[in-house]
Amino acid sequence: MLLAVAVLMTVPAMSQVVTMKIGYVDSETILKQLPEAIKAQGDLDALIEKWNGAVDSMSVALQSEFADYQKQQANMPEAKKQEVQQRLVKKQQDIEEYRRSKFAQGTGEIYRRQEELLKPVKEKTFKMIEVVAKEEGMQFVFDKAGDILLLYADPLYDITYKVLDKLKRGK
Repeated sequence: MLLAVAVLMTVPAMSQVVTMKIGYVDSETILKQLPEAIKAQGDLDALIEKWNGAVDSMSVALQSEFADYQKQQANMPEAKKQEVQQRLVKKQQDIEEYRRSKFAQGTGEIYRRQEELLKPVKEKTFKMIEVVAKEEGMQFVFDKAGDILLLYADPLYDITYKVLDKLKRGK
């Protein structure tokens, strides 16, 4: 009798199927079509063009100075040659430092400006993803194109603290 009750209680539990709705977005498509993102990208492109122009201008000036030096070096005293060479090396270093300060991977000003300009766009997009996910009854939304893979997760499925608890207790 007890076995029959136990079997009858587990049958409904086993017959319940948990369904989950998962969606995805293509962030590249959003960024290419959202007016605020297009403007932000245009502003970034203008900065890049300005900074590249400055690098090009400094490089042309350096090349001109170097060409002048090569023409005149035969008639220069040794001390003057070393002075000009040091000035040319310093200008080359200045160009490299300028380029690094503007474009260095992850630390250049372009990355700070990109974050600054795109932050409001990203925040607006993430909020709208959450709204649509909730309207559609989705528990998870992924990005098929971006660096951030998971854009939305229903907190009901967050097991972070359960995992952390087990880790801390060593089980």
